[in-house]
Order: sequence, then C-alpha cells, then structure tokens
Amino acid sequence: MAGVTDRPFRQLCKELGAGYAVSEMAASNPRVWASEKSSRRTDHTGEMEPKAVQIAGADPQELADCAKFNVDKGAQIIDINMGCPVKKVCNNWCGSALLQFEDLVEKILYAVVQAVPVPVTLKFRTGWDRENKNALNIARIAEQAGIRMLTLHGRTRADGYSGDAEYDTIAAVKAAVGIPVVANGDISTPEKARYVLDRTGADAVMVGRAAQGRPWIFREIDHYLRTGTLLPAPLVAEVRQLMDEHLRAHYAFYGENLGVRTARKHIGWYVRDLPGGEIFRQEMNRLESTAAQLRAVDGFFESQWKHGDRLQYRLAEDMLAA
Repeated sequence: MAGVTDRPFRQLCKELGAGYAVSEMAASNPRVWASEKSSRRTDHTGEMEPKAVQIAGADPQELADCAKFNVDKGAQIIDINMGCPVKKVCNNWCGSALLQFEDLVEKILYAVVQAVPVPVTLKFRTGWDRENKNALNIARIAEQAGIRMLTLHGRTRADGYSGDAEYDTIAAVKAAVGIPVVANGDISTPEKARYVLDRTGADAVMVGRAAQGRPWIFREIDHYLRTGTLLPAPLVAEVRQLMDEHLRAHYAFYGENLGVRTARKHIGWYVRDLPGGEIFRQEMNRLESTAAQLRAVDGFFESQWKHGDRLQYRLAEDMLAA
C-alpha cells in the first residue's frame, strides 16, 4: 500500500469506520529520514489516533533507531513490516524476505521492542514460499520478544498477490499465541470479513486493496459484523462530497504539481466500477491541474444521477451509454 496510505487517505478511512490505519513504510536507513518523501510518509499532523508508523529494514540497530526517531515525532505504535513481497524491497532483504532468516527476525524484534516505550506490532506472511511456511515459528518468536499484535497475510512471499489467500495458517497462529492476531488477505466484502473472522478466530481483520476507491468499506464491514445486514451503496451526493474533500486534502498535502499526478490513481479507483468510469479515467489522466481535476470529478458524479441516487457498481457495458 506504499503510495496509497498517506495521511489524507488514512484520515478518510478512519472517519469512515476504520479503527486503525498504518502509515506507508518508513525506511530504516537514517540517510533518508530527512528526505521529503520519508518526511511526508510519517507526517501525522492532525490525524486521528492511534498514530501508527510502519518501519522497514534489515538491520536490527537501524530499525531500533528508526522506531525511536518516529516515536519522538509522535508515533504511538510501531509496526514492523515483514510482509511486503515487492521485489525492490525483498532484494534489499527487507519485508517478507526476512522470513527466511528466523535468527535475524528475532534480533530485529527484540531490538525494536526494547528501543521504544510504545506498543510494537508485526505484519508478516505465512512464509517465503509454499514449501517453507514458518508463520508459527515467527509468531512464537514475536510473542516471546514482546510484540503486542500480529497481522498475518494469508500468502507467502513467493505468492505475491496472486491466487487466493488461505486462512488455515492464520487460524493456526491464532490458536498458538496469546496476543491479538489480525487476519489479512482478500477481505473485500463485509460477508468475507465475517467468514474470515469465523474461519480463523482472529481478533480483527485488516483491509488493504479493497479500500482503494471504496474507503466506506470499513463502515460496511462494521455494520455487517454488528447487525448481520448490509448497508446500501453510498449516495452519489455523499461520495461526490467525500471525493471533493479527499482531493482537496490530497492537494494540500502534496502540493499542486505532485498532487495532480498522485491523485489520478485515487480518482481511477473511485470510478472504475461505475457507469462510464473507464472512459472518464482515461480523460481525467490527461488533465494537468488540480482545478481541472476537481471540475471533472464533480461533472462525473453529476452524470451518475441518471442511474439513481446511489452508486451503481459494475453495470454491463451496454448500459453505460444509457
């Protein structure tokens, strides 16, 4: 979720029902801490609590120092990333690549836990490939080191994001440790959240890609878990206002030039499953100012009224021109 879970998006997700949102990965290398990109990733100004910063690296002392640095900047929770499968991360022996080296994992966890006075959590995967699933070992090491919560994605490093997430390993980890376990992977609907909680016994679920363009999924899941009923699709007028507020916060955070470029992916996610969304996305990607983007988005949602007062997802192509 690097490049996605910035402060404006985290804030929006929290306002729409997420109980917890973690920052983008902050590199443990101290040479980049003062860079504009790193500073932006750990900017929690005005954000709803709890403020959680995710750190990534492979050197125990650097990670401990990075944790202290971010706590001094206001982080209330430190999350260690041992789950990212992206090549440029794993090629530096960070993220899920660390799962191959349990001794190093242990050194990292102890170093970070002992370095800061705030809770330290761990995000990881089931193993580095399907023949080498060691999530149970990692979970036990983490609990002994003082890790306060585990978030487990139901795929291996080798899986990347392909295939389906599996939940048997998450259930086994939950049964083996006494600290909270959060289930992650392919949780894209309220019904799937309920299924995963029942299947794994996990204490909570974490949503990633399914929130892209649909940040209201958190309130939908919360409502379904509490009542067993599904909320209707959001009102066009509400999403129109949410997008306007999100984009304005995004532009204020990134500035005009970077803001207009980085907003394109968010806009594309919002509209991708709506009538005329793909055509609009292609047109919008050619716009070069924030003002033009705002006008275009407003016009797009004005066009959605003809389909009803609530968003209409995944209409057949032959209905799009209606």
